[in-house]
Amino acid sequence: MYKHILLATDLSDDTDFLTEKVRAMRGLTGAQLSLAHIVEPLPGYSYAYLGIEDIEGQLIEESRTALKKMGEQLSVDEKNQWVEVGPTKSRLLELASNIDADLIVCGSHGRHGLSLLLGSTANAILHGAKCDVLTIRLPEES
Repeated sequence: MYKHILLATDLSDDTDFLTEKVRAMRGLTGAQLSLAHIVEPLPGYSYAYLGIEDIEGQLIEESRTALKKMGEQLSVDEKNQWVEVGPTKSRLLELASNIDADLIVCGSHGRHGLSLLLGSTANAILHGAKCDVLTIRLPEES
């Protein structure tokens, strides 16, 4: 059975749904749990044109705060909480490898049309991972 689960979250409103699923899975497996959120880098030119100083830094701090709250809900030590900056797929796959995760869990919305054709983050992770990947279908928006 799985020994180290990496929950990849975008910290959206669906986070609670994923949290409950992972809590149940962890209860069944007794696996170590790590949490990850990837902040996509912002183009450098946006700061100068918008007159905004450090949007990326604010996003990182807000992500750390949200991940810490999630970690408290799931009893995950801060040393197993990761906020990374970079392209989501490559940073997440690199992190999974570095921490020896044997299962990556992420959410996925049902996609149709152009979104399906272009793919999604969950799909990219699924096809690039060296470990198992579990995608959890997120609830449809009403």
